[in-house]
Amino acid sequence: ATGTGVVLDFTRHLNRLVSLDPHARTAVVQPGLVLDRLQEAAAPYGLRFGPDPSTHSRCTLGGMIGNNSCGAHSVAWGTTADSVRELEVITARGARSRLGPGWAGAPDGLRELAEGELARLRTGFPELPRRISGYALDALLPERGADVARSFCGSEGTLGVLTEAVVRLVEAPRAVALAVLGYADEGAAAEAAAGLLPLGPLTVEGMAADLVRGTAGLPRGGAWLFVETGGDTAAQAHARAREVVRAADAVDALVVTDPAGQRALWRVREDASGTATRMPDGSEAWPGWEDCAVPPARLGAYLRDFRRLLDAHGLRGTPYGHFGDGCIHVRIDFDLLTAAGVGRFRRFSEELADLVVGHGGSLSGEHGDGQARAELLPRMYGTETVALFERAKAVWDPDDLLNPGMLVRPAPLDANLRFSVLPRTPVDVAFGYPADGGDFAAAVRRCVGVAKCRTTEVSGPAVMCPSFRATGEEAHSTRGRARLLHEMLAGELVTDGWRSPEVRDALDLCLSCKGCRSDCPVGVDMATYKAEFLHHHYAGRRRPMAHHTLGRLPVWLRWAARTRAVRVLNALARVRPLAWAAKRLGGISPEREIPRLAAEPFSRWWRGRRATGGPGSGDVGSGGAVAGDPGSGDLVVLWPDTFTEYLSPAVGRAAVRVLEAAGLRVALPPTLRSPRGRIADGRTRSAAALLTARHDRVCCGLTYLSTGQLDRARAVLRRTLDLMAPVLETAAPVVVLEPSCAAALRGDLPELLADDPRAALLAARVRTFAEVLEQHAPDWVPPRVDRPVVGQTHCHQHAVLGDGPDRRLRTAAGLTGELGGGCCGLAGNFGFEKGHEEVSRACAEERLLPSVRAAAAGTVVLADGFSCRTQLEQLAGVRGRHLAEVLAESLPSGPDGRSAGPDGRSAGPDGRSAGPDGVG
Repeated sequence: ATGTGVVLDFTRHLNRLVSLDPHARTAVVQPGLVLDRLQEAAAPYGLRFGPDPSTHSRCTLGGMIGNNSCGAHSVAWGTTADSVRELEVITARGARSRLGPGWAGAPDGLRELAEGELARLRTGFPELPRRISGYALDALLPERGADVARSFCGSEGTLGVLTEAVVRLVEAPRAVALAVLGYADEGAAAEAAAGLLPLGPLTVEGMAADLVRGTAGLPRGGAWLFVETGGDTAAQAHARAREVVRAADAVDALVVTDPAGQRALWRVREDASGTATRMPDGSEAWPGWEDCAVPPARLGAYLRDFRRLLDAHGLRGTPYGHFGDGCIHVRIDFDLLTAAGVGRFRRFSEELADLVVGHGGSLSGEHGDGQARAELLPRMYGTETVALFERAKAVWDPDDLLNPGMLVRPAPLDANLRFSVLPRTPVDVAFGYPADGGDFAAAVRRCVGVAKCRTTEVSGPAVMCPSFRATGEEAHSTRGRARLLHEMLAGELVTDGWRSPEVRDALDLCLSCKGCRSDCPVGVDMATYKAEFLHHHYAGRRRPMAHHTLGRLPVWLRWAARTRAVRVLNALARVRPLAWAAKRLGGISPEREIPRLAAEPFSRWWRGRRATGGPGSGDVGSGGAVAGDPGSGDLVVLWPDTFTEYLSPAVGRAAVRVLEAAGLRVALPPTLRSPRGRIADGRTRSAAALLTARHDRVCCGLTYLSTGQLDRARAVLRRTLDLMAPVLETAAPVVVLEPSCAAALRGDLPELLADDPRAALLAARVRTFAEVLEQHAPDWVPPRVDRPVVGQTHCHQHAVLGDGPDRRLRTAAGLTGELGGGCCGLAGNFGFEKGHEEVSRACAEERLLPSVRAAAAGTVVLADGFSCRTQLEQLAGVRGRHLAEVLAESLPSGPDGRSAGPDGRSAGPDGRSAGPDGVG
């Protein structure tokens, strides 16, 4: 359920660490400060903030105080309330207060209210580590220091607006070890958790196998406990972990002391918060009962009763969470779209509330009650204590302005469900959305607010969400865009549907990097949603000029090559007044240089090679046979994408050379197409077919997809499938050098042409350069380059294709170092479009450009994507190279069959060599 009102987002402005006192072990923070930033500032002093939710990369201190968040380490350091010293708040009427112990900052009437109800405060609140439900009025007891700040924690924004907090820091252990304990099932793990607490662990986290995408690296079992131990030395931490293993009576166990290995295992646990929003079969699951808590000693019995209740209602759920504190997270496959399903949701909620209370638990153990459970608080506290909550709310906020309907006087738990306003039948869409049953609304519903897209810094290979990191605005995060698409479908706030300018503007700064497709725990694919929206938004309307100039780039480049106008166009593009006029008319950013076109397209070079009898020169079927090198290697079909063909043919030449050096036979796709039949099948003998045939080119449709010209993309892709028919009759893989084109063929093609079985066939044949070498030339040993590398994994490769084979190929070639994550910021047409320059540059400056500038002399700058190479050249003056080029340079001669330059570097597409000192 969602409320109506003004949302205060403190992350853009009130987001500072005001001060940190390592001697007093305190920090003064503003509410918008992200937890990870506080941890980074405290770490040099050997300190940390105790609570650490799995959302630590984007959760704020203000949000943690509002919910009284806990996290994995609560068995050691408690809840957020345990770490709060003072709070500065503003009430709804504008009064400022400094809250603390001894009634400090208490509004008029609060002390009188509490002192008049001392008996109730002493007896009416369950004693358990994770009691988050309701107001913490028992913190006002005299024996507990009459702590107004503590009582404010967990009030969910209903009492006042937090502007500053003084928080307590704890000493971080100098060394940690992680014991992962395997059990037969979650029940056995839950039974064991409480028995480990006397050993003083830092965490006791539990999860079952149905939440793990792959069990590699985990010990045997159907469920696991993640038990972290600390010590002054690595040996001490390890010894404590071994002690845990001996006491655990587990099926299997693993102790990890390596920090990288621990981080990898913790990511498995942290991603469960998103994985749990889908059942193992892909069906939807929902929150509402995701954080009940019971006394740890009763967790095993509670889980057994919980499973029986699920079965009785015909529901499924996947429990995981903070087993050491008795707190369970679970998403359940409620049907919230039909009246019968909503009725079952209510009945189950009422019975589960009674079950939790029967086990001595709290309806909320971490996330708060909100609208989902506040109606049920009388079952836990009784009506008189809930009436006391209402009186406390009236003392703080007599006008009921702050989060009305939360915690007190709530709406029914089954009212205002956000899905109730969505269309009941699937809307007409272009993409197939196979994972969502063809339903665009179901695709949009994937976002449940996990907010991994709101991380302010990217780590490791992650990409999502570059536009949010550049702007800091919710509307430019994956979550914000998904929410706007939801409102568009609902039609209440966004009333003009696909024509909505609000949705268009939010999607305008989406780079279509596809990072969310892999990095979002629930698999939101905003690049596809953007293409879908643009397709409908501009249907029957005039499009921006950039959609014509950049979206139809393959047409213009092919025309330029056919008319032999490349040299003239390159010269005109360097005349500033003419370039300025062209960019203005074409909707291109004036700050951007127009890339130079190659003097000789890749296919023309290929044909010239055939004319001179070069090895492996041929097309599949276009002349009636499969031409190729007479060697015994596998046949591979090299896809001449638009960027390789017209802008970076050196990449194609290098790839041919490396593939042939690996013993593979290289061919290009067919190029003849006839309205009378398949001319490219190698068997056509009809003179009429030959006379009416015309040359054509395969195309992945990428530029049409990214600009939402989906009708045109479909036509181009169907034509491509016609041309590729003879290839699909062979076993030959299709090698695509440009990652974005490979991703379009592997991901977008079968979703856009879901009705054409050939689309899935071609998608299954697509291989990256490294993949085809690994799979079809496994015994080939690449040349030793023995140089460090720097750069960025292409965002589409990260999201759709994977880079495992590339990593292994680089290692085999002696290319050392890791490529970073993030997005280069050019992202195909995005960085060239007017109005995108600032965001494009900000994305590049996040990781790519700083890493290149810091690279030592002799470092190879790897950039497999044309956009990445262009961004590097235009913003840093550095020439990036495709992995194929780097390997070809280390073969006996240059990538085009001629000798390399005197310094061992090959020429770029315009004839210039790579950058100085091997960088670029």
